[in-house]
Formats: sequence, C-alpha cells, structure tokens
Amino acid sequence: MKNYFLIALIAITFSVNAQQGVDETSFGKGLLNYTAKDQSFSVKFAPRFQLRQYSSWDANGSGYNGAEHTFLVRRARLKFSGFAYSKNLKYKIELGLSNNDLSGANAYNKNAPNQILDAVIMWSFAKNWELWAGQTKLPGNVERVVSSSSLQLIDRSQLNSKFNIDRDLGLQLRHKSSWSENFITKEKFALSQGEGRNVVTGNEGGLQYTARFEVLPFGEFVKKGDYFQADLVREESPKLMLGYTYNQNNNAVKTRSGLGSYMTLSNGALYQTDITTTFVDMMFKYNGFSSMIEYAHRVSDAPVAVNVDGSETGDIVLDGTAFNAQMGYLFKSNIELVGRLTTIDYAAHTAKENLKQYTFGISKYIVGHNLKVQADIVKTLVGGSNDAIEFRSGLELHF
Repeated sequence: MKNYFLIALIAITFSVNAQQGVDETSFGKGLLNYTAKDQSFSVKFAPRFQLRQYSSWDANGSGYNGAEHTFLVRRARLKFSGFAYSKNLKYKIELGLSNNDLSGANAYNKNAPNQILDAVIMWSFAKNWELWAGQTKLPGNVERVVSSSSLQLIDRSQLNSKFNIDRDLGLQLRHKSSWSENFITKEKFALSQGEGRNVVTGNEGGLQYTARFEVLPFGEFVKKGDYFQADLVREESPKLMLGYTYNQNNNAVKTRSGLGSYMTLSNGALYQTDITTTFVDMMFKYNGFSSMIEYAHRVSDAPVAVNVDGSETGDIVLDGTAFNAQMGYLFKSNIELVGRLTTIDYAAHTAKENLKQYTFGISKYIVGHNLKVQADIVKTLVGGSNDAIEFRSGLELHF
C-alpha cells in the first residue's frame, strides 16, 4: 500500500508542478502526459481497469445445470512510459494491482506478489534499429502481443492461454526494413532467461531464444493497427501482416516453456527438457472488417518428467497444436460483431481431451478501446461432446 500511495503522490506532484512543462492531454491519452521544460525526460501515466461478469452452465445427460456466476476486477494496472535523457531512449513500466495480476508467488520470486509486468528500456541506436533490455513481452503470437486493453472479445483465445510464450527477462533486438514504398518487413530477436517474469533466483534452466519475422506487403497499418484488434481506424486500403515466430527454450523447467508450473523432482532439483514453440499468424484489416488467424505448435524432447530412479513425477509438458481464427465487422455506429473458432489438439502423452470452442461477441466502442462495453457467449466442446456454455460481459476504462 505504501508503494501505491507513493505512485499516487508522484502523479499528483507532477500535475501540480508541471505548469508550462505539461502537454495538453485528453481522455485516452493518459491521465498525465508530462514533458520536462528542457526536454530531458517525459512521462505518460495511464491507469486502466477491467470489470468482468461470467455466467456458466455445465452439460450433463439431461441438459445444462444451473448457472454459476462470477463478478471480478479482471485487470487493474498502472502504466508509465516516456523517454529519458534522449528521445531515442524510451522506457515502459507496467504494474499490476488486481489479484489476477499479482498471483503466481513461488520460491523463485521470493514468494512475493507478481507485481511487475513490464520494466523495459528501448534504445533507438540507429535508423530502424532498436535494442530492448529488461522484462517485457517476447515477440510471440500476435494475439498475445496485442494489449489486453485492445481486444475485440472479453478475453484472448484458448490457443493463447495454453501456448503463448508471454513475458521474460532479457534482451531484444528489433529492426524494420522498407523494401519499397509499401513492402515492409520487421525482424525481432530475443535472448532471455526462460522462466518468465519476476524470477530473482537466477537462471534455473537454460536460455530461451526467440525470433519473429513479419511481412507487411501493403504497407504499415494506420496507428499500428496490426497490434490492436478491430479496425477502429477503418483502413482505407487493405492492410495485411503475416508473422512467423520460432521459440527455443533450452533446458526448460516449466510445463509450458516459460509458463506453467515448475517440474520438481523428488530430490528437490528441477526437471529439464528442451521445448520448441512455433507460431504462424496474420492480421488483416480493411474498411471496418478485421480478421486474425493463428496456428501454434509446441513439442518437447522429453515431455514426461521422471526422477533419477526413472519414476514419473506427474509433471508433463503441455505439447500439441492449436488453431484460432476470428473476424469482426465494425459498423459506423462503432458497434462491432465478432466470431471466433478455436481448436486444440493435445499430444497423446498429455492425456488431455481435445478442445473446440465457438465464441460470438458484440462490442460498443465509446472512445475506441479506452472506453468500451463488451459481451460474448462461448460454447466449449471437450472430446467432441457438449461441455459448457458461458456468457461473459465487461467494461474497459483506460485513461
């Protein structure tokens, strides 16, 4: 609580003392948008939160059981960004406040709340070149890199839930190539620790290597629209992004590469295996229509964790393949209708039944993604049988 009070005090102090140094701002552009008079630094402070309601019905032989209801604060976050010393040296800090944001305490982060989401410095050291250092999202599947504040459905897909590579600590090198006026490629490389965010005990397994290659054959999206869902800017000409990600986590110690649970042996050591994850995805937008398609594949060298004596520990790497496709159309009233299909085929050793999920949603964008109300209905089939129906609704407020 002391930390939160200090953050609020700093924000108030900036607001009171900014005078001529503060830039004019408006809703959705940050609660505070301050630049020093001598141009030596800037800070944008943008808090946000999401309220959610869930109702679900499980199937049985005679139909669906009575609904179970949940209300919660899904996300509540404080975001700081800007430049320091030079406009070529940018930074981003994002802190989580909700219980979902803070969960995940374990011995490898000193059993502390998982408070830090992003803490990264981004240095533009040459034209079209950037070097990132710190903790942030890896250049993985496009759905994961899109902010949770910029989704066109209540939450991301099951493909993302089970196969994404999330955040990690390390270095990233990013480059953009313009081959012609409209044909652009982007290359992203990352070297990271491999255990996910907020690990303080050092590198428990091997290192993680990630490479992503993107092709934009029709030029850049308006306002970086390839990394937010829904065609809110109504692209005047077709825009397409094709992406491929390869991730190699050597001697991984978790069941989902950098995510999941630690695979602990009976002697207290950690089981290690090489895990490879690949993604192929695309984002397309034109005149209010948007489409995102993803394919994910994970495979590990030795997926079943065993002790020194050969006995199984019970931990198993979640290998398999997944497919996700969603599309939506934004009407001139800023109401959008969206449909999504997700399938997961687990590897045999996981002993998990395959999943298929249908989602249909509606969103009303009041101030773009910064103020919106959403609702969707989800039909889930496990092993080919009816399993559950879920109704979800929510509100997003992002200063």
